[in-house]
Amino acid sequence: MPHEAVFRITTDRAPAIRQALLPELSDEVNPRSVTECTLDGDRVLVLKVTAQDIPALRAALNMALRLVSVADEVQDLV
Repeated sequence: MPHEAVFRITTDRAPAIRQALLPELSDEVNPRSVTECTLDGDRVLVLKVTAQDIPALRAALNMALRLVSVADEVQDLV
């Protein structure tokens, strides 16, 4: 039974954050989880993680949310 978590993050930086995450998410090697990052309009980043089990979901969420945080912080430096 798959497990799923969906985060909707509202930010003016949604397109830039998504663009920064795409290369990382396309290189995922964990066969137990899938992470998708889409936009809902210009300001809402939708992060959807699906996994085969809870530990895989937790690990994928930690990685994806950390990437979002880093991408957002880098925007402050630019």
